[in-house]
Amino acid sequence: MGLPRTFVGFSSTDINSYRLMQAWKAHEHIDFNFTDCQLASSINSEDEQYIKKLCRERINMAGKFIQIIGKDTRTKHKYVRWELEVAIEKDCTIIGVNLDKSRSIVPETCPPLMNNIGAIFVPFSPKIIAHALEKFEMKPKGNWHFNENLYQRLGY
Repeated sequence: MGLPRTFVGFSSTDINSYRLMQAWKAHEHIDFNFTDCQLASSINSEDEQYIKKLCRERINMAGKFIQIIGKDTRTKHKYVRWELEVAIEKDCTIIGVNLDKSRSIVPETCPPLMNNIGAIFVPFSPKIIAHALEKFEMKPKGNWHFNENLYQRLGY
């Protein structure tokens, strides 16, 4: 089976976390890999419709959608919420990745649109994100998380 085709959504303040995920992917001693459907380079445009068109094309290539959830993600609407809406519309498997290391939904930081949609929530760490990409299937509703036994098996 091929690598999960994944679009990673994030607030501009969390771009370093996305870059760290790219570094995990490139590091030969970290077992973390996926086909990154994110735009290859930043868009040199202020045209919101043009930017959204390009992002939609990339999200439509993906079957998985990772939402990096930082301190301000909940309040970002112009692109963060819109990307999530497109991923939901496309029926992507949604994985919420908490930068605060929480293993379940954190209502104070999570975009409301992700609440009770059947997504899984994991901490920002390569082993558990890789496991979610490989094993988790979207549920019809609820806020999901992995049990403590899985974390122990993965060495957490």
